[in-house]
Amino acid sequence: MDDRSKHDHSGWEGVVRAARERARSRQALMVERFGLSGDVQYQWSMDDAQITWSRSGTVFLTGRLTLIGSVSVPQQSWLWSWANESLPPAVLGDIEQVRQFGEENGYPVLPWPGFDYHPELVAEARMVAASVLDAEGLWAESTDDLQLHFLVHDLTLTAA
Repeated sequence: MDDRSKHDHSGWEGVVRAARERARSRQALMVERFGLSGDVQYQWSMDDAQITWSRSGTVFLTGRLTLIGSVSVPQQSWLWSWANESLPPAVLGDIEQVRQFGEENGYPVLPWPGFDYHPELVAEARMVAASVLDAEGLWAESTDDLQLHFLVHDLTLTAA
C-alpha cells in the first residue's frame, strides 16, 4: 500500500494548526523578550550549530541551531536536513525525531527526503518541526539559489 493513501489529512491539518499557533506565539515572545529587532547583528555557524546576536559589536544572546531543511531555488525543491549527507552532524540536532513523528503518525511529508517546493507546505513542515522539537523560534537565511531553514533552541543571555 502506498504511504500517500494512508495519509490522514484532517489529522495533519490539526497538527499544522496547533504548530502554527505555537510558532507564532513563540516567535513573537522570542523577538520581544530578547530584543531581536532594530540594530541587531548576528553570526551563525553550521559547523558548531551556534548563533549569536550582538549590538555595537557586543554579543548579548547565544543559541543553538538545528537545520530543518533547505530549498533549492533553481530546482524548486525542498530537502530535509536528515536526508542531506553533506551537513555537519552538529547542525542536525534531533531532526531525526521529526522524520519519526511523520512515520509514526502517517504524515508523509515529514519522512519523505524531499518534495517539490510549495511555500505553504514548507511553512507547514517548518512549524511542525518546531513543535515536535520544542524550539524557541524559527530562523531562515537566504541567498539567490538557496534557502536554509533553522530552529532556534537554548537561548541564553550573555553578561555584558
